[in-house]
Amino acid sequence: MSASEPINFTFPDQNEPIRTRRPAHETGAEHMVKYERAITLMKALPRSDPRSFYQQANIHCAYCTGAYRQDGNPELNVQIHFSCWDVPEGMRLPLAFANASSPLYDSLRNPGHAPPRVVDLDYDRGVEKNYTDEEQIQHNLRVMYKQMISNAPLASLFHGQPYRAGEADKPSAGTVEIYPQNTMHTWTGDLSHLNVENMGVYYSAGRDPVFYPHHANIDRLWEVWRNTATGDRSHTIFTDPDWLDSSFLFYDEEARLVRITVRDVLNIEKLRYAYDDKVGIPWLNARPPLTPNVNNKVKGGLLEYVRFPLSLNVTVTTVLRRPSILEMPIEIENLEEVLVVEGIETDGTSIAKFDVFINAREHEKVEPSGRERAGTFVCLKHLVDNSARGEGVDTSKRVALNEILEDMGAKEDDIVTVTLVLRHENIRIRGLRIVHMVE
Repeated sequence: MSASEPINFTFPDQNEPIRTRRPAHETGAEHMVKYERAITLMKALPRSDPRSFYQQANIHCAYCTGAYRQDGNPELNVQIHFSCWDVPEGMRLPLAFANASSPLYDSLRNPGHAPPRVVDLDYDRGVEKNYTDEEQIQHNLRVMYKQMISNAPLASLFHGQPYRAGEADKPSAGTVEIYPQNTMHTWTGDLSHLNVENMGVYYSAGRDPVFYPHHANIDRLWEVWRNTATGDRSHTIFTDPDWLDSSFLFYDEEARLVRITVRDVLNIEKLRYAYDDKVGIPWLNARPPLTPNVNNKVKGGLLEYVRFPLSLNVTVTTVLRRPSILEMPIEIENLEEVLVVEGIETDGTSIAKFDVFINAREHEKVEPSGRERAGTFVCLKHLVDNSARGEGVDTSKRVALNEILEDMGAKEDDIVTVTLVLRHENIRIRGLRIVHMVE
């Protein structure tokens, strides 16, 4: 076998003890010392070594996703994650990552967001909200509720739409990936740099040690979603073999090239790890209320339909007719009504962001976590390298409507109004439609 020929992943010995992945803000000094030591060793390796910190950082560009690093030395195999998104006591950058003498420190971060600053899961580049810590935490919990519950009743909404080889565009990404995962990148990156390096742009995000536990939290939220029911509907995963057999190549702790498939990572018990069961999920009880004194009824005085495609350089409000379910051959309770924002085009040279409001003519009165704000699209810069050349993105966004229409008392309405509010530039949209989805 040649040195470049990959070997297939094998599961750990099932008699090994299960390791616990702890939240970084509670993991303790002993574990953080080990984690710092592991990062130090990776940074000491030559750049040509596939296990080096430099090469691990480049994985983000290779797969446009996070790489969770485990060191092969059992003494340094410290597994942590950030639960800062959804646990009030952890909604700050852990102090260990803000220590300038630590290998976990990165000088290319927003200095105004150092601890004890509370994370803003709806952060707009350069725009600071004047909330108290308690207010910001409440908004964060409502954002998490919308992305984990309201907008994620189906696997194809939580994980994203199928993306098959040969397709030119990038179908709609999953709820948490778009927002607030991307928002956390821009919140962390250094605004004094044009591209908001390191965390705020794809090519350099993995250079910040905070990137790895940040993405480890994505894994944890996946597991939380799988074990959280939406109403009386349990959450399931895809069974499509194209997804289950999708493979990725990584180097292991012995610098061997290993092929691993999606199906290999679906059972964390077989991987011999678990998440700390002391980490709560308080956003389960953070269902956003309707905004007081905002009329969400659309009967009478209807707006005209807007012509697409269009450049989203001003706020756009239009009427959409809801599709009939009378001729659907499946049970109504299994259906999810979904707004599809089609053909979202960016040129990759700037952060792209817009908000989606349902039945909110007075959208400016709605708080970032308000019920009427049904969804948010966020896309980082897609630079080819650290130059100004961008790689355009052609994608879509899906917003689940069942719960929000129920809260508004609009389940029987024939139409809804959709308002798109631009937050950052360079976005073009080809169309809007409402569909029914079922899994």
